[in-house]
Amino acid sequence: MKAFNLILLIFLFVTTLAIGQSNDEIEIRRLEKHWTELLDKGDTTSLLKIWSKEYVVNNPNGKIVTPKEIVAIMKSGHIFPTVERIIEKITFNQDIAIVMGKELQQPANKTANQEEWITRRFTNVWIRSEKGWQLTARQSSPIADK
Repeated sequence: MKAFNLILLIFLFVTTLAIGQSNDEIEIRRLEKHWTELLDKGDTTSLLKIWSKEYVVNNPNGKIVTPKEIVAIMKSGHIFPTVERIIEKITFNQDIAIVMGKELQQPANKTANQEEWITRRFTNVWIRSEKGWQLTARQSSPIADK
C-alpha cells in the first residue's frame, strides 16, 4: 500500500510539472503571435508593456536596436513588413524561454506568394518577471541564398 501511495504521489508530482511546462509553452506561443500583431498595428504602447526595459534586438540588417529606437522609427511612419513566424523549438530554463525558428518576411513588392518571401532564422528570449513573460532579446538573420 505504501508503494502504491508513493507511486501515486510521484505520478501527481510529475504530471503537475508537465502541465506547468505546457501552460508556459502555450503562453509563450500566444505572446509570440500577439507581439507580432501589435507590431503590425503599430501599437507602441502595448509593445512597451510586452518588451522588457532591457529589450535589445539584433535586426536582420545587423544593427542592434532598443525599444527607444524601434518606437521612434514606428512613430516616424515606418511600417514593418508582414512576417510569418514558424516556431521550431521552445526551450525553458527556469524563468527564461528561448524561442527559435524560421521567419518569412514579405518583400517590398508585397507579393502574397510566400515562396518569394525573404527567409530568416530567429531567436527570441523571454524572461518571466513580476509583470509576466516579457520579451528581452531578439536576433533575426537572413538566410543566404544557396
